[in-house]
Amino acid sequence: MKITRATAYAIFAMVHVAQHKSEGPMASHVIARAHGIPERFLLKVLKPLVAAGLLHSVKGPRGGYQLARAAAQITLLEIIEAVEGPLRSQQVFVGRPQDPLERKLAQALQSVTDEMRRKLSHIRLSQLL
Repeated sequence: MKITRATAYAIFAMVHVAQHKSEGPMASHVIARAHGIPERFLLKVLKPLVAAGLLHSVKGPRGGYQLARAAAQITLLEIIEAVEGPLRSQQVFVGRPQDPLERKLAQALQSVTDEMRRKLSHIRLSQLL
């Protein structure tokens, strides 16, 4: 599994918002500055987190972003999939879907992906604080 820059920024932003939740909604420019993230890029990363129900966007002069649920209820898998889409196994097909070796390889890769999803679903945002 490769973590993209967008996914890493999403994780940093989620941790930052969780760490400062008592301060109210966190402005995107504050998050960006704290982690050296270009704000325009961060805004693109925050959008799918809001759409996935992980963050709330609060409008207005004191607006910003806040967690939609408690940090203990948000998993690393949810954050990653909000940005990247569903994790899927790598497909290594050479055009012979009936080939027994190709089927076994696909099953093995699916098993690895299933285990990775299971492990990521057990890591809570609260554990990263």
